[in-house]
Amino acid sequence: MTQGKLALANKTTNGSSSGEALVAPAPPSYEEATAGVSAPCYNDVEMLTEFNWDDRNIRRVFIRKVYSILMIQLLVTLAIVALFTFCDPVKDYIQTNPGWYWASYAVFFVTYLTLSCCSAPRRQFPWNLILLVIFTLSLSYMTGMLSSFYNTKSVVMCLGITAAVCLLVTVFSFQTKFDVTSYQGVLFVFCMVMFISGLVLALVLPFQYVPWLDGVYAVLGAILFTMFLAFDTQLLMGNKRYTMSPEEYVFATLNIYLDIIYIFSFFLQIFGTKRE
Repeated sequence: MTQGKLALANKTTNGSSSGEALVAPAPPSYEEATAGVSAPCYNDVEMLTEFNWDDRNIRRVFIRKVYSILMIQLLVTLAIVALFTFCDPVKDYIQTNPGWYWASYAVFFVTYLTLSCCSAPRRQFPWNLILLVIFTLSLSYMTGMLSSFYNTKSVVMCLGITAAVCLLVTVFSFQTKFDVTSYQGVLFVFCMVMFISGLVLALVLPFQYVPWLDGVYAVLGAILFTMFLAFDTQLLMGNKRYTMSPEEYVFATLNIYLDIIYIFSFFLQIFGTKRE
């Protein structure tokens, strides 16, 4: 083995002495190394594009989930409204015990603030669905008690008008190229005007100074929440200027459900006939 190593060393020495000295080639530059080489198929841009929340399949599942929960909410509300409207014993009980209304309003207010302002309970299963169920039941009780003071035919008519308006607004929001989400400043100003007007009406209406102000306020409120329904629907779609993350399916359902309930309440004030 030692002789073999010496022979290899002598051969290398003789070759280098007879020819040119062996010099290690210089490493190629970055431009030379990357020239003509195709980029890998798993770069960061493609990964972000493939798994982005704006993917159509993910967005489609998100929309289906929101409208499935919303349909259950509306069916629960419709059942409670029908019970409070058509069943006379139940209607008499809730009208003679207004304390349950204020209790349901307190529960509605607390759950609404929790789901709107706290992201942890809104995204954590099953607490998000539990809070959403409590919110739905409390708001359904308030809507049913409000409907019990109106004529049965008026309630049914307002339910039909609300369903037709919501269907038209939803189809419009999905089909139109008009971006409602870019007008959130206008909606905010409109909402503040309605809030201040509501405070003024709460002081003026008991004295019957201007009786028709109640109807004007109801018309403006119906217009406002119809615009909010279009706004929230396009946030749900995800192809406009502002979009909603698919993780916020509870918050999206909450907003659309609240818009529909408010539209029905304002239509009830406009077209409804109170019981004598």
